[in-house]
Amino acid sequence: MNDKTYRSIVKPISWRTVGTIDTVLISWLVIGDLKWAMSIGGVELFTKMGLYFVHERTWNKIKFGKEDQHPIDYHI
Repeated sequence: MNDKTYRSIVKPISWRTVGTIDTVLISWLVIGDLKWAMSIGGVELFTKMGLYFVHERTWNKIKFGKEDQHPIDYHI
């Protein structure tokens, strides 16, 4: 079963929201400057969303670990 393209778009948005909040908080703790932390988080948000999209679409094409689904699955 393949994921639809819109699923591969929504997944990185939701994940990067969580990840970016984490990055901003860690950057703020390490640097101590919220403005810089937000800048780092903003750049990281878009670069990692793009990378995640490419990663997901690539893995969607790889058959490793996938099972073929049959249209009718009989259980006896």
